[in-house]
This record gives sequence, structure tokens and C-alpha cells, in this order.
Amino acid sequence: MGYTNQRIAYGNTLVELGKENKEIVVLDADLGGSTMGKMFEAEFPERHFEAGIAEANMTSMAAGLAQTGKIPFTNSFAVFSGGRAYDQIRQTIAIGKLNVKICGSSSGMSDFGDGATHQAIEDIAIMRAIPNMTVLCPADANETAEAVKAMVKVHGPCYIRLNRNDYENVTEEGKTFEIGKPSVLREGSDAAVCATGYMTGLALEAAEKLEGRISVKVINVATIKPLDEEALKKAIGDCKAIVTAEEHSIVGGLGSAVAEVLRRDTRPIEFVGVNDTFGCSAHSYKDVLKCHGLTTEHIVEAIEQII
Repeated sequence: MGYTNQRIAYGNTLVELGKENKEIVVLDADLGGSTMGKMFEAEFPERHFEAGIAEANMTSMAAGLAQTGKIPFTNSFAVFSGGRAYDQIRQTIAIGKLNVKICGSSSGMSDFGDGATHQAIEDIAIMRAIPNMTVLCPADANETAEAVKAMVKVHGPCYIRLNRNDYENVTEEGKTFEIGKPSVLREGSDAAVCATGYMTGLALEAAEKLEGRISVKVINVATIKPLDEEALKKAIGDCKAIVTAEEHSIVGGLGSAVAEVLRRDTRPIEFVGVNDTFGCSAHSYKDVLKCHGLTTEHIVEAIEQII
């Protein structure tokens, strides 16, 4: 495949799946050029629905399509796909256990230029609190492609959050995605870093920087919900301390999910994430990440302090 952008991987995978499964339909809210829903539209115009700037209506349309046996994917920026359509997602899709797949594009701080109004730092917390909802946050483009395939295979509401920017893959291309299962990307014995999304690559960099001083295990947690508790505990093993790393608020995100699993564990846990604040505009993605403490150096510092 060779993609290094999650949105491109997502769009191409939808087209591939659309060729195999005629029940897949795609809905956009005036952002198909950004979400890459335009790729599906170009291939299957009769199965693509443009709802305009009306995420709530788009979500209700998807619910209706699901009732007819279709597998609808709704697309918008993460801050809008879940936020503006929350009521429709909760009341119709989640309560009804409808087979709707929700894509939150440009998640986290990845829309660095548009600032707080377009940066979703609370979407994981919102979605994981909704009963019946599966919540996915793949590490890179490779994992995105496989996660989308897994979403089609499982029946019921799913939410996937995707980054806007290009960056190198850290997971194996073509590896089957198992919903709920964390995966160890690097072995270690002192500290375990549970990371998700873009931060997974930074966690690997942090482990490399600390090699020879602190042995760091890196665990990719691409499913936030349902999170296989026994699998996560096994992955962490006997590490002395745990650090979580996410491009999301430390309130209600991956850190909270891991802490819930380890609530009877006596080992210390440290969170690396957005410290209960909104985002901001920046000239580059790296600038906004640095401003909010989402860097390799911040993960290194968290590991050093907790050990």
C-alpha cells in the first residue's frame, strides 16, 4: 500500500471494500475533499450522499440507511462528527445498536491551523462513554486500513478517529486488526508506555532515547473500547510503572481507560496528553504538539519521573 496518511489509507480502503460489498455507502458533510470521502464518491457516485454542513441530518440519514441493511460510513472532522451529531448518535444509533460507522477526521491537534474550534481533544471521552459504541484510534496509515476492514466485519456502532497529517508508519502493513486487542511494539521491563494514534510513534522514539538507562516497553492501544482487560494486563506484564500517551485530553481518554483497567493495581501511572485545555492555532503540527506537551521529550520526561 505504502500510504503515510491515515485519511488517504481510509479513503482507498473504503473504495476497496466498496467493490467487494455493495451494501457500503458513504456520507459526507461538505468535507469530502478533506475526509477523503471524495474517493468513494468518484468510484461509486450512486452510493455517496452529500449532506452539506448538517452533521446531525447526515447522521440521521445514516441511521435510516442502516435500517435498510446498508453499512453507512459518516465523515466529518472529529470535532463535528461526534460533537454536532451527539444526540443523533446516542438516541438513534447507539440505543438502537445500528450498524453505522462514524469517522472523525482531523482529530486531536492535527488541524493545527484552524485552532480550538476544529481540534477534537474530547472525542474519545465522548464516544467511549456511549454504551454499545466501539472506539478505535489506529497508530498509522497501515493500521487504519486494517481497522476499517475490521469495522465492516463487526455489526454495530463504531467510531474511528484519524489524523490529518503525513507521518511514518510504525505498524506492520497488512497485519489483521483485532478489535479490543493491544499489541506490544517494543519489549521492555522497567516502564510500559501505553500509546494510541500518532503518539505511538513518539513512544517508540522515547523508548529508543532511553535505551541503556531505562528499559521501556511500548504497547499500541488502538482500541480504546472495548479494551480487552486481560490482554492489556498481560501486555504490561511486570513493568514497574505505566505511562499513557495520547493526542487527547487526559480527562476521559486512553489514560482513563487504562487506569480503569488497573484500578486495583498499586503501580504508579502517569498521563501524557492534553492537560484539560483547548487547542490553539499554530504555524505547524509540531508547534501545536510542543505547546501542549505532546512530544517525544515529554514522554521521556514522564518515564524518567515515574521510574
